[in-house]
Amino acid sequence: MSNPVRIQHVKELRTPEAVRERCSELLQIGINGDLPWFELNLAKLDIVSDLVITEMQHKYPNLEVPFHSRWRHFELAGRDLWKECANRSELEGLDRMVAAGDLAIVSVLLDAGAGPNWRYRDAESGLSFARSEGLAIASLRLFEAGFFSSDPENPLRVDAGALQAITEISLSNAMQVSEKNVLVGLKERANLLQRLGEVISSRQKTFEYRGNLRPGHLLLALTDKGPLPARNILVAILENLSDIWPSPNLLDGVKLGDVWKHSRLRRQNATDNLVPFHKLSQWLAYSLIEPIEDGGTVVCEIDGLTGLGEYRNGGLFIDTGVIIPKDPTLFIKKFKPEAEEIVEWRALTVALLDRVAHKVRTSIGLSIEQLPLASVLEGGTWSAGRQIAAKLRSDGAPPIQLDSDATVF
Repeated sequence: MSNPVRIQHVKELRTPEAVRERCSELLQIGINGDLPWFELNLAKLDIVSDLVITEMQHKYPNLEVPFHSRWRHFELAGRDLWKECANRSELEGLDRMVAAGDLAIVSVLLDAGAGPNWRYRDAESGLSFARSEGLAIASLRLFEAGFFSSDPENPLRVDAGALQAITEISLSNAMQVSEKNVLVGLKERANLLQRLGEVISSRQKTFEYRGNLRPGHLLLALTDKGPLPARNILVAILENLSDIWPSPNLLDGVKLGDVWKHSRLRRQNATDNLVPFHKLSQWLAYSLIEPIEDGGTVVCEIDGLTGLGEYRNGGLFIDTGVIIPKDPTLFIKKFKPEAEEIVEWRALTVALLDRVAHKVRTSIGLSIEQLPLASVLEGGTWSAGRQIAAKLRSDGAPPIQLDSDATVF
């Protein structure tokens, strides 16, 4: 029998409040000089803030910055590829919202680091794309072609049957993988999509509507009440989709997903040492805001979500000297997600992003409502991290190397 206290602990870890609280706690320990792997130079946060503002003003001169979400990757040379697709199909209202939810979910699940060598050639535009942009365009084209649908008459959807039928070979062919075009974590990506199909099949109360099992039906469950706090989107994702994640960390037999251990984070209960991030789930939560609002529901309290503990944001802080490795050999090793060095780096990143967002808003005179964290990330920290990485390293790689399985970063 499950322990009710431990189940409550699982629920607490599946919140953005737990992410922010525990990451902030490790930041304070770092400020005190008591972390094992990194030290901090907070005076250099002004450098980060200035870089972010410069990037933001270059990309969005009017400072009307959209949210950091998957939808930005579907915007290409003045075109919005998703809107073009939806308009051609004449999707409207809740049907359009559900289809957008379907696309966002599978696209985000495919979005972990692609590696430095993979490219996707888009037949429609004739252009080639790498990394996140490549994964986004590829997922959109697969969605348009009905790759995720088991109904040939309705290609613009994702359903349980099609997801469970995906194999490593079929995904490899769809993503244009070859010996010369290697996609990191191909097998793990296929497994993730298969498990998504299994999970929505097992949760019919949430995902079944009009006889169809689709991940986008989660949005229907979120939009039947009044204004929706953004944190509720993440909680719903974690409550309903956490079983898709491979996870070495369990609590009372429950998979915790993107939750890892750090020796300095102490609790007098079963959550001792546990630091939650939920990076891809929060990226998905950010990416569901726009479809939900397009469907007629107001999403509020955007800053209830946290910054994303991933290598572009994290790299920005190392490359500017805010986060300083105590051991220089960290730059030449490769680490798995569970390594305490990586957990510490990610936690500092999440907590520091809140401080940078405050500095940016103060510098340019905007309120938290005018420039929420989601916009600072987009404006923003992620692209500034990519820019400085490209200047410092010929391959644009992060300063610390990750042994990714395509399910975390």
